[in-house]
Parts: sequence; structure tokens; C-alpha cells
Amino acid sequence: MKGDNLNRFDRIVAMLVHLQSGRVVKAQELASRFQVSLRTVYRDIRSLEASGVPVTGEAGVGYSLVEGYRLPPVMFTREEASSFVAADKLMQKFSDKALGAHYESAMYKVKSVLRGNAKDWVAALETQVWVNSCERLFNESTPDALNVLLDSIAERRQVTLQYRSPYSDESVDRVIEPVGLFNENNYWYVMAYCHLREDYRQFRTDRMQVIKRTDLPFAKEHENTGGHRGSGVPAAKTKVVIRVDREAARYIGTGRGYYGFESERALGDWVEMTFMTADLEHGFPRWFMMFGDCAEIVEPESLRERVGELLEKTVANLKQRR
Repeated sequence: MKGDNLNRFDRIVAMLVHLQSGRVVKAQELASRFQVSLRTVYRDIRSLEASGVPVTGEAGVGYSLVEGYRLPPVMFTREEASSFVAADKLMQKFSDKALGAHYESAMYKVKSVLRGNAKDWVAALETQVWVNSCERLFNESTPDALNVLLDSIAERRQVTLQYRSPYSDESVDRVIEPVGLFNENNYWYVMAYCHLREDYRQFRTDRMQVIKRTDLPFAKEHENTGGHRGSGVPAAKTKVVIRVDREAARYIGTGRGYYGFESERALGDWVEMTFMTADLEHGFPRWFMMFGDCAEIVEPESLRERVGELLEKTVANLKQRR
């Protein structure tokens, strides 16, 4: 019973911290995070109210704290402090200079409330964690791209871009309404409504030559990022089965996820892999050629033919005299 009471106490304190982290928090959100029933959430909220915490609630909307109410400085555990180190290293490599500087400032504030042993723990880890990004995520002329885009999303203000597509030497002026940001395949993208195309498009941050805020409000109402990325007719996919030498299979585990990997099974000295891919013309066959000397194509025949065509062109290019 004593253990149960302690767990409930910890949960209620954590709920209070959660309530302070947002303007309005739904009961279902609290139930999902703490893996309890809605009835338990209602009971815990009543306990907070009984202890003097000014919680307001409205049916169908959620709970919030009265404006101005704040907890005293939060104490972090040593394990929580460790997570800051990893987050700090990731922010240094995967955010632009402006957002990285804001995060660094926030981290100093977080570190200021760490207890002595937690500070020592963080200091010991900081020099031992290293993150490397092999891709250029932002153009040198747009060191505040993420910062501008985040401000635009929050304030619902349009942004102007000079954007260069991968197959063009010239940039094109765009006016966009950013919907959301996402990181995919090691690049940052913004999903936005493009006034030039009059449709939704994805823009990669490293291809932005210039980015500027405007005072113009959004002209449209937008769904969230997930809704737009999931819209449209899904591309038709083809089942692909290949067999890879067991030793070589160990080295392609990371990349295969980008090409529709579904499953694998061991067959003696081989590993048979099954994919569902939408690109048998370029993406999948060119990726297969990276390890084709220690693999074979089981199906489809069209993939075998396409790889053969690419190999013939490769051999022809190698034979050319320059």
C-alpha cells in the first residue's frame, strides 16, 4: 500500500508539471501518458484541487492552470539530466544556428537547477557524446531558416523564399504558408501551401537560398502536417524478393528501410528479403547495384531486366576513352 501511495504521489506531481507545460491539456492525453483510466485522472485532478492548486476544467475542452500559477524550480533526476546531453548534441548538428543558440540558452537555464551530483554527471557525459551529420541541412545564407519557419507556423504568417530545385541552376521566388516541419532521410522539410503552384508542396531547407518573414496572414486554413503528407493517391507498389549473402546482409540493414523493406528469413548462407517498392526504375535497382555482386533477384523479372540495362550502360561508360 505504501508503494502504491508513493506511485500515486509521483503521478500527481507529474500531472501538475504536465498541466504547466501546455495551455490546455485533455484528460485523455493525461490518461494515455500515465497509462491510467479516465476515472483515475479525474480523481487525481480533484486531489490537486483539494491541495490548493488552481485547476480549471471544461467538459470536452480540457484542464488548465490559472494564469500566473507556477511551480517552484523543478528538480531533475540523474537519468533525466543524461537525456539533456543527447538532446544538446543533436540540436547542435540538426538545427540551424539561430535555433541552436536559443536551445543553448535554454540548456544553461536547465543546468542551473540541477543538483550537484547531476551536474557532475552531465559534465562527465558532455565530452563523451558525439553526433555527426553527413548532410548539409541548411544553406549558409539562411542560418535562421528553422527559426523563421517555426515563427511562421505559430503566428500564421506567410514566408517568402528563394528556392532552388535539385535540377535547376536558378532559384525561384515563392510565397508559402508553412503547415509543419519534419525530418526525413536526414533532411529537414517544410510542408507548405505554395501560392505560386496553388497547391501543397514540400520544401527542403538546404535548398532555400533566402527566407524572410512577412506580415501577411495565412489566406487558408490548413490541416496538420500528417494530414497533408498522407493525402493524395498512394503510389502503386511492386513486391520484390532478393537473396543476399548472409555476411553482406549485415551491412545493408540501415538503408533498406528507405526502399520498402517488409520482412526477411534465413536460407542457409543466404538471407531472403521481401520489399514493397514504388520505384523499380531508379531508386531500388540503383540501390541493389551497390551490393549486386553478392546478391540475386528472385522476383520480379522486370527488376532483373532494369538492373541489366544499368549495368550495360555502366560498362559502356567505363570503356569510353576520354
